[in-house]
Amino acid sequence: METITSSNQAIALEDQYGAHNYHPLPVVLAKGEGVFLWDVEGKKYFDFLSAYSAVNQGHCHPSILNALIEQAGTLTLTSRAFHNNVLGPFEKYITDYFGFDKVLPMNTGAEGVETAIKIARKWGYEKNGIEENQAKIIVAENNFHGRTTTIISFSNDSNARKNFGPFTEGFIRIPYNDITALKAALKKENVVAFLVEPIQGEAGVYVPADNYIKEAKAACEAANVLLIADEIQTGIARTGSLLAVCGNCTCEKSCEQQATYTKPDMLILGKAISGGFYPVSAVLADNHIMEVIKPGQHGSTFGGNPLGAKVAIAALEVVSDENLAQNARRLGKIFRDRMQALVEKYPIMKLVRGKGLLNAVVINDSEDSSTAWDICVALKDNGLLAKPTHGNIIRFAPPLVMTEDQIHECCDIIEKTIKAF
Repeated sequence: METITSSNQAIALEDQYGAHNYHPLPVVLAKGEGVFLWDVEGKKYFDFLSAYSAVNQGHCHPSILNALIEQAGTLTLTSRAFHNNVLGPFEKYITDYFGFDKVLPMNTGAEGVETAIKIARKWGYEKNGIEENQAKIIVAENNFHGRTTTIISFSNDSNARKNFGPFTEGFIRIPYNDITALKAALKKENVVAFLVEPIQGEAGVYVPADNYIKEAKAACEAANVLLIADEIQTGIARTGSLLAVCGNCTCEKSCEQQATYTKPDMLILGKAISGGFYPVSAVLADNHIMEVIKPGQHGSTFGGNPLGAKVAIAALEVVSDENLAQNARRLGKIFRDRMQALVEKYPIMKLVRGKGLLNAVVINDSEDSSTAWDICVALKDNGLLAKPTHGNIIRFAPPLVMTEDQIHECCDIIEKTIKAF
């Protein structure tokens, strides 16, 4: 392997030999620890993206690392042709953790979404009397659930769709955060599920009304339709509670016990379920839903492998042991208060929104401008890594292990950068 000695060298190699399917910030990272990253030249940065919320537990968390090393030296993969001695304990642990009867483990978030779609359709045919091949799933506008052919079929992002058709049928798209539109769609024939993000992350951290998910669940129940919560980005303590569907919890108990908790019929998890060490995703549901899947009907060679299962247990233990949900809730309020002060001080900042440590600042410029990108490049130069989304929005999502002193230091960096603009 070619030894990388400079950022320019690494970027040039990617440009020459890699597909150009991403537009990364011009920084080449070589090391991570906790809330920090270092580039090839040794410059240190605060990470304010957390690999799109995959490293909520911080980079290279020692507890997760030790679990990975121990299992990697024992058994990594058997496929599901055989049982292994880690999968069962993992399945018990995660179903107890989130309060469901069954789990179907996969690898990536997109695979989790595809799995939930298949289960929902099969449930509709076998449990709800819908004619085969007629099932419809309601989705929200400006959704982001992944990039498979089926998933982009119900996206309204032209960049994700153009020249990738023909598309998969069977989806009804409605406005997000609109219960009236949902109720109208639920009256249509052959609807089996409503697939929704409790907070739309990729759309720019769009937080719906406090009662949106609760009312959506009630409407789905009345129509005998499944509510599927995609918590791949919002779950695992990111929004200040274990799950975003926990609502505005304020106590220190496990979040699924809160009065504001809305239990979805299916829950999709990914990203931080393994703390950034290994691709793991999961679909959780109760028996009356999950039992429609029989041997040979769905699976993955790597899904449920012992290495991923052991890593996921360790990652979830860190979330509980270190009170990361409570820390995200507390620091998120500090961050939004600091950003709101900047909004009132600097016209270039239009508004701040978010929940827990999933936040965004809307820049006062058009979506096709380069201002947000230029600000992120300047933030990088000042020692903080963030990334724009949808042109004029900057998403701020640091690891949940951040301290109060560190969040204030980062807010100082952001103010210094904004002031220069």
